[in-house]
Amino acid sequence: MTALYEKLHHLVAQMRPITLEEMKSVRLMKRTDTKFVTNVEKLLALLELTHESYSAQHNNGKCIAGYRTVYWDTPVTHEMFRQHHCKHFPRTKVRARTYLDSGHSFLEVKKKDNHGKTRKKRIEIPSIEAVIADGYGEEFLTERTGYTFRDIIPTIENAFHRITLVNDAKTERLTIDFGINFLNHETGETGTMDNLVIIELKRDGRIHSPILALLRQLRIKPSGFSKYCIGSAITNDGLKINRFKKRLHRYEKITGRPRN
Repeated sequence: MTALYEKLHHLVAQMRPITLEEMKSVRLMKRTDTKFVTNVEKLLALLELTHESYSAQHNNGKCIAGYRTVYWDTPVTHEMFRQHHCKHFPRTKVRARTYLDSGHSFLEVKKKDNHGKTRKKRIEIPSIEAVIADGYGEEFLTERTGYTFRDIIPTIENAFHRITLVNDAKTERLTIDFGINFLNHETGETGTMDNLVIIELKRDGRIHSPILALLRQLRIKPSGFSKYCIGSAITNDGLKINRFKKRLHRYEKITGRPRN
């Protein structure tokens, strides 16, 4: 994978840069979000097709960002995992995320309502460890979810790389995640999906999307992907994962290898 990652970095570095501050001008008033799942080889082909019409976000001189995220859930019952597995609405996820390049960390609560709309609220925190060890941000957690840190525990951790692109017309934004690794805080098990790529297209639903035709051309199909649920499923044999089995098999076919 090292050679592919080097080629990937080279392609992104050749794209026009756009700063984090400039990205704030990309206002998608009637936004629709769609996820696509593919592999690194097809991502390279996609970047070859888009490098002249899209800009890549740069932050602190880097065009590929590193992320670390820890999710919380109820012990034993894994209520938040179960809600997602059973397609229950409304549902909630609690996580802390560190942007590795800047060092900024946030405690976040994501809620998806009965209409499928996701809302995220967050507060800045000193570090992920401050939440795990000291319960930092508990007032925010309780206000948003009704939980305290006595009710939920760290369950799954992930780390990945992200590329962010925006088209010239600034009507759509793509986040591209790859190199995903998991660590389960309950079982101690690890897992990796280093050849899997998750593309999330955030676009203004009123305007033509230039990337959709390219995705179809490369046979990159829409597919839901929850890093929390998939990471949990491959690192905790005690979870009920019936609804995820077909999806996991599909991911194996996309990447061309069994998951580790």
